Amino acid sequence: MLVGLLYYRPVKAYVDARGELARNHAAVHALQAEKQRLQHRLGSSTSLDTLGREARALGYVRPGEHLFIVKGINEWRKRERASMMAHRGR
Repeated sequence: MLVGLLYYRPVKAYVDARGELARNHAAVHALQAEKQRLQHRLGSSTSLDTLGREARALGYVRPGEHLFIVKGINEWRKRERASMMAHRGR
């Protein structure tokens, strides 16, 4: 009985350490997968196509191109819809 009590704490510590080690391995695996996903995302965000799209969204143009700003598109669409409805009503 005394021998069992003497071994209880080391065995419990060993079992607890194994459980913690398994949890740490799972966390490391999840972090590695997240790192790969982020690296892939970073690689795609620095591609020339992506940079070109983002530059155009900011209003940049390529050399030799001309920037045209078109205003009043919503009002034009409303007039077009009203005109089409009037033609259908005839």
